[in-house]
Amino acid sequence: MISSPLKTLAWSTMLGVALMAGSMPGRADTPSKTAATAIDGKVLRATLDNGLRVVIVRETLSPMVTTQITYLAGGYQTPDGFPGTAHALEHMMFRDSQGMTGAQLNEMTGKMGAENNAFTTNDATQFYFVAPANYLDLLLHIESARMEGALLTQKDWERERGAIEQEVSRDISDPGYLAFQKAERVLYAGTGYAEDPLGTRPSFDKTTSADLQAFYKDWYAPNNALLVVVGDVDPEATLDKIKDLFGKIPQRTLPASQPLHLQAVKPQTIAANTPQGTGSVQFLYRMPGMMMAKDNAAAQVLLDVLNNARSSLSALAVDGKVLSADAQLQPFSNGGIGVIEVGFPKGGDAKKAQADLEGVISDLLKNGIPADLVEASKRSEIAQAEFNKNSAVTLASAWSQAIAWMGLGSPEEAEEQIRNVTVDDVNRIAREYLKPDQRVTVVLTSENNGQRPPDSAGFGGSESFAGNDKLDGPLPSWATEKLSKLDMPRWTLAPTQMTLDNGIRLIVQPENISKTVTVLGHIDNNAKLQEPAKQEGAARLLSTLFDYGSTTLDRDAFHKALDDISATETGGTDFGVAALSDHFDNAMQLLADNELHPALPQQGFTVQQETLARTLAGEMQSPDYKMRKALMKGLLPKGDPDLRLATPEGIQALTLQNVKDYYAKTYRPDLTTIVVVGDVTPEAAKATVERYFGQWKAPGPKPNVISKPVSVNPAGFALVENPYASQDQVMSGQMLELNMHNPDRYALQLGNDVLGGNGFASRLMTDIRVKHGYAYGAGSGMHFDRSRSIFFVQYGSDPDKVAAVDGLVHKNIVDMQNTPVSESELTNARQYEIRSIPVSVASISSISRSLLTWAWHGEPLDQPMVAAKYYLDLTPEQVQAAFKKYLKPQNLTQVVQGPPPAKH
Repeated sequence: MISSPLKTLAWSTMLGVALMAGSMPGRADTPSKTAATAIDGKVLRATLDNGLRVVIVRETLSPMVTTQITYLAGGYQTPDGFPGTAHALEHMMFRDSQGMTGAQLNEMTGKMGAENNAFTTNDATQFYFVAPANYLDLLLHIESARMEGALLTQKDWERERGAIEQEVSRDISDPGYLAFQKAERVLYAGTGYAEDPLGTRPSFDKTTSADLQAFYKDWYAPNNALLVVVGDVDPEATLDKIKDLFGKIPQRTLPASQPLHLQAVKPQTIAANTPQGTGSVQFLYRMPGMMMAKDNAAAQVLLDVLNNARSSLSALAVDGKVLSADAQLQPFSNGGIGVIEVGFPKGGDAKKAQADLEGVISDLLKNGIPADLVEASKRSEIAQAEFNKNSAVTLASAWSQAIAWMGLGSPEEAEEQIRNVTVDDVNRIAREYLKPDQRVTVVLTSENNGQRPPDSAGFGGSESFAGNDKLDGPLPSWATEKLSKLDMPRWTLAPTQMTLDNGIRLIVQPENISKTVTVLGHIDNNAKLQEPAKQEGAARLLSTLFDYGSTTLDRDAFHKALDDISATETGGTDFGVAALSDHFDNAMQLLADNELHPALPQQGFTVQQETLARTLAGEMQSPDYKMRKALMKGLLPKGDPDLRLATPEGIQALTLQNVKDYYAKTYRPDLTTIVVVGDVTPEAAKATVERYFGQWKAPGPKPNVISKPVSVNPAGFALVENPYASQDQVMSGQMLELNMHNPDRYALQLGNDVLGGNGFASRLMTDIRVKHGYAYGAGSGMHFDRSRSIFFVQYGSDPDKVAAVDGLVHKNIVDMQNTPVSESELTNARQYEIRSIPVSVASISSISRSLLTWAWHGEPLDQPMVAAKYYLDLTPEQVQAAFKKYLKPQNLTQVVQGPPPAKH
């Protein structure tokens, strides 16, 4: 479960990316009855008699569906002294309910090939599923059971408390998170926004199941919830199912909403050390809430302007005054926090960085916001509304945000708010909210010495629990028949492939779900093999220079051209552009200009060289870097090219000519794949790509970019101390002696789903988290590549639990080798892999990424369907044989980051 979203600028998709916080709109205890209303034949809205608000949107990109149910209760509603109550209840909703155990919920999720999770914000809690569309009935059954029948027993809470405390332990190991918490308390002192909804160990220690039941009865009512369903569904039939399952749940009288009384901000500076390789200076301001329509839209545009590549804030990094510059917005319904920050190097001058940032803000307040950047921001926000249609998840999120967090009727109303923003509005918001005497300043200094956070000792975990947590028990009657038959899914992709005269492989997948086109490209490369001796880091330095435009458009002109068409573009060996389809030709022209004729200016090179060298100097001393380095050192033989690492001294020794030579040698059309997905025909896409990329030529023979295979590594152990951490992050790995084109990979993948790759429906999660509460999460993975493959296990737990978790990991791997998995477990894994296929290509971005990855790795463009045929035929004995042949638990190399474990 996701307890608290990352502090991001935009409302983001929920799977694999950040989740944004929201807050509580006004509500009525006795909602009026509203008849169902249809909009354009695709959107159906209704309010049931019990007050449940429903939005159903038909979206047919993929045969999948997402459900998002939002309860308007979060951190703001929690009782005094119990800031984590909403978060704890979120966790408990994945435990037992009437007619459905937690184990059954996990098994059904896996069998459906679904993804599910939840997040708690300051004023709301959302639970979501993404699944094949034919399982919508099951998703609705699950959510209706949880709305009315969560059992919330003390026994289940004792189990879950260990896991949630491990989550807290993980988050408070980040000094940046702790500093943000302190700033929240200053900016929103005396209000429900003062405490982060994550919770604390002391609050969870005194929380009982009775407390959770009281909060559940108070707030988890249909008249305090919004259900959004988006996907390949029949809206009318879906509404009938919702009425049948949810309509009989009684509404309840809700507690009175506590008014928000803001106090004057007492400006202060919060200073802390961080294990990160760079430091930062952050200015945090109270911002208008999402329900403050005009002000919220203007604040959003303001933060967008600051983030624009042509802004005075971005110029600080472009000119080399700071390492990085960024602006973010953490919005609530009735408030928010704006964060404007710059980065400085380890050992650098924090006071100078702060002065530079203050100069930018002061100039904006004095001279106003540039009008052209305001208009560019507005165009970008409006274009984003069209891009939201490219995924059922982002479209559902847009509806959830507009209704539950903003108190609006639709995403279009939010879009209209942006349209109505004026330059005067943005200047007014800036001068009202960005006052220096109303801010909290956070200074995080990169420092190797630190201390564990308070309230971090002795986090959760129990030796054992009685009970049946098996994942192969009987399912509820309403799920048994639906999940009993496994059919091959409907494959929806039919890309057109072609090879241009210069060797570019072009793949086009037309989709008309929106008026947008997404283009992704990849140049097959391997910096470890292609960088000349003593020029490690040339590829990384080159990648930073594409931001400087092209030989025909300098940096400002290039980014203005992108702003004019509301396009986003990236250059490098992984390149791409996303634009409205009306601007596809212009977008491709800019992409090709940047990719084939990068400016590579001396001034930009000098700035980025210094920035990278100073960044790397601190990065190399950070625990995360040391952990990655230690793991690769344990996996690979001495002297292997993949162990080549850039150093600050090496970066400083590079010349611009070195970088230009690397570009000329590496960037080749005959190693390039381009994928175009969206509102364009194959013929039009080919003509456009040929127009702008057709003259690109490749000198000489193709270079070798594939590393040589290596043998299985010996066992090893490394400790990377992190004095800031209260929790150990543990990664164990082993090289596998096969590549991605070996069919044995499918037996390993299916077995890994049983072992630890299928979330809660896997042995490791059941054993380590569900049964014992030793870790917040534990899992295993297989990474198959063209010459090298890796098996890995990862988890996070207290130092005194590492040995116990390692014992469970080892036992489960050996069990997989010694005994065939049960037929029911294999069926679960098989169902997960095959039924999740529609989910894996359920957005324009996932379609683009998948086609590109399959293509340049030399796999068929229907790779999931090829894999599915293997999965259907595999037997328990074949899975056992693969694990016995390739997995060597005695050879696992382990890296622990954090306090020294009691045992290992």
